Amino acid sequence: MSKKMYRFFYGFLDAQQRFLNRMAGKGWRLVRTGRLVYEFESCGPDAYSYCIDFVAHKSCRSSKDYQRFLEEMGYRVMTKPVNLNFSLGKVRFRPWGEGLGKVATAPGAFNKELLIVEKPSEGKPFKLHTSMEDRIAYYGTLRSAWTALALGLAAAAVYSFIRDEALWKSITWAILALVHLRPAVHSHHTLLALKSESEVTES
Repeated sequence: MSKKMYRFFYGFLDAQQRFLNRMAGKGWRLVRTGRLVYEFESCGPDAYSYCIDFVAHKSCRSSKDYQRFLEEMGYRVMTKPVNLNFSLGKVRFRPWGEGLGKVATAPGAFNKELLIVEKPSEGKPFKLHTSMEDRIAYYGTLRSAWTALALGLAAAAVYSFIRDEALWKSITWAILALVHLRPAVHSHHTLLALKSESEVTES
């Protein structure tokens, strides 16, 4: 059975999801993921569909319970790091986390921020969050996560500038902050649209 391996990183969830479904459409099934690696094996075209779920805000136990729940529903689940963390030694702080999810140490919830969920294709988009309430909560979490990361990177840029470090460092931090502000804005607009739609439906 032939295989393919891709060594690059899609920073945003929608880009990763589109990529995986595009590969599946061409007859390639995901078999392994890593920080910078996607490994595929050949299969029938459009045999599988993929959905990516952000779970970085969950505690280690909650994330495992959720993964087990998905597997019991018949889905195949893989984890992938996205590295939305602020580190101090071996301790990772995640300000958007719930309860103990605010702090992670390997090999707990750290480096398992995303769940890649696979199911046999049914010819229609694969979605895990379908109810309006669930979608609003999910995009609220995404907005908080990306905003926290963008603010953290912006703070690093300011700190680097104040400490009079090399100018390229401050510029790099600032560019990264702007890059990660994009999905924060996208999540915010999606959230507003969903809330508006919800209000219209209820009225």
